[in-house]
Amino acid sequence: MAAVSSGRVVGSWRAAWLRVEGHWTWYRRYWRSNLYSSGLQPLLYLLAMGIGFGSQVEPGPATGGLAYVHYVAPALLVAGAVQYAVGESTFPVLSGFKWQKDFIAVTSTPVTAGQVLGGQLIWVAIRLLLSGVVYLLIAWPFGAWLNAGAILVVLVGAATGMACAAPLMAVAATTYDEGSRFTSIFRFIVMPMLLFAGTFFPIEQIPAAIRWLAWISPLWHGNELARGATLGGLGVLPALGHVAFLVALFAAGGLAARRYFYRRLVV
Repeated sequence: MAAVSSGRVVGSWRAAWLRVEGHWTWYRRYWRSNLYSSGLQPLLYLLAMGIGFGSQVEPGPATGGLAYVHYVAPALLVAGAVQYAVGESTFPVLSGFKWQKDFIAVTSTPVTAGQVLGGQLIWVAIRLLLSGVVYLLIAWPFGAWLNAGAILVVLVGAATGMACAAPLMAVAATTYDEGSRFTSIFRFIVMPMLLFAGTFFPIEQIPAAIRWLAWISPLWHGNELARGATLGGLGVLPALGHVAFLVALFAAGGLAARRYFYRRLVV
């Protein structure tokens, strides 16, 4: 059990949801400033690559015989979720420790470091679902979706984003400088992953010697699941393998983040 400063006694999950409530109170006032990154940025990618550039791509074996916009739309939702998750799990988390220090303030009450982490993870998951729904609805009039399997793509995007968010929160909890490593992570990991993990073209077109780099990236697993959900062609066992990879990455990252949150917040 845990208590908050008002004197009410609440359970562990309730304490985490109180953190979510605080985030939601802020978000209701400033949601317009987040609209670009949460919904419009993936849409611009879709317009540029799926409809603009995609109009020059003939359906063929690489796209499964489908129009390029149908091939790229689910992957762009997942890629947008990954980019958003990385953004929300790096500097905002470091700020909770270093600049705003709200993590320190909250854990001065009986709310634990683990509950702070839980609230942060829940909030990122909610934001990923919201941004996925926004992209889903805005992209629909452009003919991006073939069927209602697009709804599952939103869940896949959120799951892939969370598989990236948990390990990066662990990294943020061990960062004591101004966060220069986050820029390197985005430049040398996230952007190459976006370009070469099957978002815009099949990884079979990558040289076999380095194809394993795509296989170990969470974005490739998310892309495969997203396309399987809306385009078909993904067997049960491969789908379970992709899900297992994302779950394992989230679990390992979450355990590491919990350890480092306690190490940094409990004195």
